[in-house]
Amino acid sequence: MDTGSVARDLEIEREEASFEVFFEQHYPSVARALVLVVGGETEAEDLVEEAFARAWDRWDRVRAMASPAGYVYRTAVNLHRNRLRRLARELRRHRPPEPAPDPAGAAEDRDRIRRALAALPLNQREAIVLVGWFGLDTGEAAAALGIKPASLRSRLHRARTALRSQLGEFDE
Repeated sequence: MDTGSVARDLEIEREEASFEVFFEQHYPSVARALVLVVGGETEAEDLVEEAFARAWDRWDRVRAMASPAGYVYRTAVNLHRNRLRRLARELRRHRPPEPAPDPAGAAEDRDRIRRALAALPLNQREAIVLVGWFGLDTGEAAAALGIKPASLRSRLHRARTALRSQLGEFDE
């Protein structure tokens, strides 16, 4: 075995270990955030798994980013949007199926919050989830969404106002 091959193998092991640590640290919070955006655990997990797989494919660039977790979140949201676009095209071509009942409605408060979040426009929902649930500051959340911090703060204000009107003075 030549030394170049050994060095390449060591570098691959370091990248895998680094990605594994990143994955273990961020998968749960990204998955929970996506559940709030998409409304279902199974779909959120599929999206997050695909997003992490894409991050792994580009790990040399992703790990150098200011917010690799933000990149993964944004990738998952983009995958969700693409799925919605495909679904919308299919629905225009075919009669829409009956909506499936929500299997996660066990807790009344959680159900109320999910409904209130679902009623928000996607851009407001993304902002409130990134800041309120995912714990990003407004600068990080704005960068993850590709917008200015002032725009993010405006979305947050509108989202919080809408949630208060639907939920009352519910804990954020």
